Amino acid sequence: MSRILHRQLRAKLPLAVAGHGAWIEDAAGKRYLDASGGAAVSCLGHGHPDVTQAMHEQIDKIAYAHTSFFSTQVAEELADHLIAHAPEGVSHAYLVSGGSEAIEAALKLARQYFVEIGQPQRGHFIARRQSYHGNTLGALAIGGNEWRRRQFAPLLIDVTHVAPCYEYRDRRPEESAEAYGARLAQELDDTIAGIGADRIIGFCAETVGGATAGALPPVPGYFRRIRDICDKHGILLIADEVMCGMGRTGSLHAVEQEAVVPDLMAIAKGLGGGYQPIGAVLVQKRIVDAIASGSGFFQHGHTYIGHPVACAAALAVQKVIQRDGLLARVRDLGSRLRARLDAALGAHPNVGDIRGRGLLMALELVEDRGTRRPFDPALRLHARIKAEAMARGLMVYPMGGTIDGRNGDHVLIAPPFIATTSEVDMIVDRLAAAVDAALASVRQPRATEHAR
Repeated sequence: MSRILHRQLRAKLPLAVAGHGAWIEDAAGKRYLDASGGAAVSCLGHGHPDVTQAMHEQIDKIAYAHTSFFSTQVAEELADHLIAHAPEGVSHAYLVSGGSEAIEAALKLARQYFVEIGQPQRGHFIARRQSYHGNTLGALAIGGNEWRRRQFAPLLIDVTHVAPCYEYRDRRPEESAEAYGARLAQELDDTIAGIGADRIIGFCAETVGGATAGALPPVPGYFRRIRDICDKHGILLIADEVMCGMGRTGSLHAVEQEAVVPDLMAIAKGLGGGYQPIGAVLVQKRIVDAIASGSGFFQHGHTYIGHPVACAAALAVQKVIQRDGLLARVRDLGSRLRARLDAALGAHPNVGDIRGRGLLMALELVEDRGTRRPFDPALRLHARIKAEAMARGLMVYPMGGTIDGRNGDHVLIAPPFIATTSEVDMIVDRLAAAVDAALASVRQPRATEHAR
């Protein structure tokens, strides 16, 4: 009996004992094709020799030094590398231990910035429904994942949520994609006016929606309008690229494809590729300058920020991505993955939408394609798909509550950047079989009941 308090107390998990490339092996010798990178984390797969070597070398030098006493050479090198490849105007990186910590730090930086420049009345954030920004209380409050938020609502700060950019569900038949994006931007503008612009700190959004609604790409022009609205009202744009950043969508930062520059940007997952827990906030110079010329210190910190071994792992991951031209590979493999998904499942009667960007893709499952009616959430179709995929040696990342926190099912796919073309084909074949098997299990009880 496990003494670990696992996420699911009724499930018995296999023991992972080895990992190589895009594969994980359990204690029974079964191999699983990691088509989701865990939770879109393992961008270089498992056991990459350059990364493990860098970690060993750093451990031999110094494994830990508290950042209230020391910086380390490897942390400085990582920050230099990140800034050299960051959006225009970004001058500093604040190194943390993961995505939720990065969002928490971004929220605090945003608040402290306005205090430092003499606008302490700003204390409110706006974010989007069906977003996911992390599981700590601040990140959970900003996020729009209703299933995760519900029981902790009394503990959360008040945040206003506007509509996500969810084209499949929300774009009207008569609207162009650009008109839909303009309507969403107008909603944000109206919301700011209703609250009072001088009360708002910032607007937080995933550049490409992640786990909650499943790889939601923005429509053309949406983020440019959002950037203009934030500038008009003097509020900060906080980009959450914890899942979609660091190459996952085919550019190092997903905002590059939107031609916008955020004020603060949270990164994690693909930063260290799962080799060590690490995240960061990339910060615009004017924010750093305001704090430096004011109080002189950021009133925040955790024990393991800037951890040397984590920094060594992240720096090695980023150097491999750059050296091996993996951003171009993500674009090529992403095109192949999309084409294979379209061929295998594009006409499937229960696949309503195939969407995403690069190697961040998702399927949305529906009971009826014509009406886009979702399956009854009591069927837990997403969980059935996960179980059927695992039985076939495939790891994918399904989720329920896609539409509103209760209704809807999707499957997220986020394979390593180093996956082979044959492994991409295998992902689609095994996923299609898992989807069909899960749907058959949903229909079987109904068929039996009808026979009676």
